[in-house]
Amino acid sequence: MKTSFPHVVAVTGHYGSGKTNFSVNLAMAAAKDGIPVTVVDLDIVNPYFRTADFSALLCEHGIRVITPEYANTNLDIPVLPASVDAAISQNGGLVILDVGGDDAGAIALGRYAQRMKNAGYDLLYVINESRYLTKTPEEATAMLKEIEQATRLSATGLVNNTNLGADTSMELIRHSAAFADKVSFLTGLPVRFTCVPDFCAAEELPPDFFPVRRFVKAPWEK
Repeated sequence: MKTSFPHVVAVTGHYGSGKTNFSVNLAMAAAKDGIPVTVVDLDIVNPYFRTADFSALLCEHGIRVITPEYANTNLDIPVLPASVDAAISQNGGLVILDVGGDDAGAIALGRYAQRMKNAGYDLLYVINESRYLTKTPEEATAMLKEIEQATRLSATGLVNNTNLGADTSMELIRHSAAFADKVSFLTGLPVRFTCVPDFCAAEELPPDFFPVRRFVKAPWEK
């Protein structure tokens, strides 16, 4: 992985933008580089597509996983364990926070805002031109402002994760560059990653392109 991070990286975005899949891939890439990684599932809104669903896979790669106590149960009210505070406050390693979608899901992150500021953080905003409500740069920018307000944190970079699932092509990804560049212009944030599914990344990729595996799939694909 040809980039470095502060101690804490929070991954946010619109529902269905691909936050969890990016978080899992980022964690595995960092672990492969020998970095101690902790992944925190902060999605307390959406019962589907959470990093908690990939705990076994992550643990196999030496990655610690912290989940709300309701994760993978029938409880309606989540409890965020004290180990989240400890992970953020400790020195060394990388802590990845997979945050719930939109401003509603991002509210949970706000309780850790001051600890993150003290520890040093990145707040990455995942954009996906193929998703409803963020199909235009203006819509994506408006959503980010709502997330920043809810979290009391400022975003530091963009992740272009435009895709159509199994139908994603390099042509689609290249075409999405104009969308990502416009969001970058409107927000003043750099595009830190452009995600490319491994099944269409045959050619040598530019440095900012990030090959990813599709761990998160729709129910009908499983």
